[in-house]
Amino acid sequence: MEISICLIVKNEIETLGRCLAFAKQIADEIIVADTGSTDGSKEIAKSFTDKVYDFKWIDDFSAARNFAFSKASKEFLMWLDADDVLPAQSIEQILQLKKAKEIDADIIYMPYNIAFDEDGKPTFSYYRERIVRKSANPVWIEPVHEVIDIKGRAIYFDAPIEHRKVKINPSKRNLDIMEKQLENGSALSPRLRFYYARELMYNGKTQQAVSEFENFLSDESGWAENKICACNDLSLCYEALGNFDMALQAALKGLSYGLPRSKTLCRIGELFLKTEHFNEAEYWYNAALNCRKEKNLGFDETDYDGFIPSIQLCVIYDKLKDTEKAEHFNDIAGSFKPRSPAYLYNKNYFEKIKRG
Repeated sequence: MEISICLIVKNEIETLGRCLAFAKQIADEIIVADTGSTDGSKEIAKSFTDKVYDFKWIDDFSAARNFAFSKASKEFLMWLDADDVLPAQSIEQILQLKKAKEIDADIIYMPYNIAFDEDGKPTFSYYRERIVRKSANPVWIEPVHEVIDIKGRAIYFDAPIEHRKVKINPSKRNLDIMEKQLENGSALSPRLRFYYARELMYNGKTQQAVSEFENFLSDESGWAENKICACNDLSLCYEALGNFDMALQAALKGLSYGLPRSKTLCRIGELFLKTEHFNEAEYWYNAALNCRKEKNLGFDETDYDGFIPSIQLCVIYDKLKDTEKAEHFNDIAGSFKPRSPAYLYNKNYFEKIKRG
């Protein structure tokens, strides 16, 4: 198995060398498409590979990634971002995969860890199509929040890639690209409309985000995992607008797209807690704590699977004057995240109560 690792780069001097040092350990070829760096990124890239190409930026991430893919010559193509990190264990797993006599897959999905707690453990991850077979004609689509359109046999390979940012992207970059697409008369796919609604929400355009989330949810062709996430985001938007009834309805709607997700159950519990309906909040957070975890390609926010419902149940039982239960659930929260400031604060709080 030979791999071409492909990157698109613009002014990534802080992280590019780090990423390429990891890439070099597993790559048979490294392709870098530079979209206009002015900070020395190209020089760093050239110290690792002689296959560095210029690509004029046209507000289209897929176009840049497809250009990088077009320059690759190996059997399998793997993409990375300049601020990605490959843990040592993942490097070893990929090297072992490369030794296989035959890879019975056209698409290899791998976990993408993009947020971490105080101990460095991932708190937000999801599977991405990370390695694809060149002969299966993979094509990147969507100008932003791009994804590979490819048909074929898929496998799931538990060798995580970590996204370790050191700089913040411009907050309106993605939104501007999508709105430019709309201004040019191009329709948004259901998937991109979901992300458009999220970008509106992130940029404080709450009422417009509500409309776009509602439009996305009314389209039957949208992916169920995105709809579950959209219901949660829509609930947050309605709450921001002061409409708790609609916030609760939106959160409850998230239960209609499949088995309950712990995040959905926590969101419902959160709304009841904020309105001081403690018994109802207790019910939903307990449901979240005991929710069956399903493996899927959607967003995986692990804190909702144990820590958040436990720490919130601690708060609820404290409000209900049941100190014993409150401390019990704080201890459970601590078993998930022993260095959490919230857990440690509560622990000190209960110790003070015992001392009188």
